[in-house]
Amino acid sequence: MREELNTTELCGVVATEPVFSHENHGQEFYRFTLEIERLSGSTDRIAILALSSTLAATPVTVGTQIRVLGQLRTYNNRNEGGRRLVISVLANIIAPWDGESCNVVRLCGTLCKPPVLRRTPLGRSICDVMLAVNRRYGRSDYLPCIAWGQLAIQIGSMEVGSQLRLEGRIQSRIYSKVINGETEERTAYEVSVMQLLPEAEEECE
Repeated sequence: MREELNTTELCGVVATEPVFSHENHGQEFYRFTLEIERLSGSTDRIAILALSSTLAATPVTVGTQIRVLGQLRTYNNRNEGGRRLVISVLANIIAPWDGESCNVVRLCGTLCKPPVLRRTPLGRSICDVMLAVNRRYGRSDYLPCIAWGQLAIQIGSMEVGSQLRLEGRIQSRIYSKVINGETEERTAYEVSVMQLLPEAEEECE
């Protein structure tokens, strides 16, 4: 099924109240932030997008723990002084949660740019990848991914057009950008690759 090409499971704490984002085909979408703690103790802040009907099923208030099942989505925002890739999780299901933190994403897509393999100052291999994951109706989401160590070396040898199935987690990082002389703090997202999944009988189409 196409939904299996792009799935996320997130369990964390609501950090911001849902606010209206946009309307599409008569349906209202709301956006809020979910905080998920890593094993290292640092925290990822992930943008969640949900229909009003999805939010109505489970109250979403700051400080509550929830589980979100959905898909990664991207779009280009051209309203902030240039084109900017915006990444969020489209929630299909939101439910109360009282267990441990969880951050799992599974993707099946196509490499749409040459992988960039490099080394950190300490000599560790790292590879940056842009993965195109198809949706219905001919659209695609373009998702930045990062791999480390032997995974980085393996993915770095792949060519544009190669199919890639992976499991990882969504991570966020804060960066600063100067716009019109003023410094703005922004959040960037990427998928940290944890493992490659076995090839399926069907391609990622």
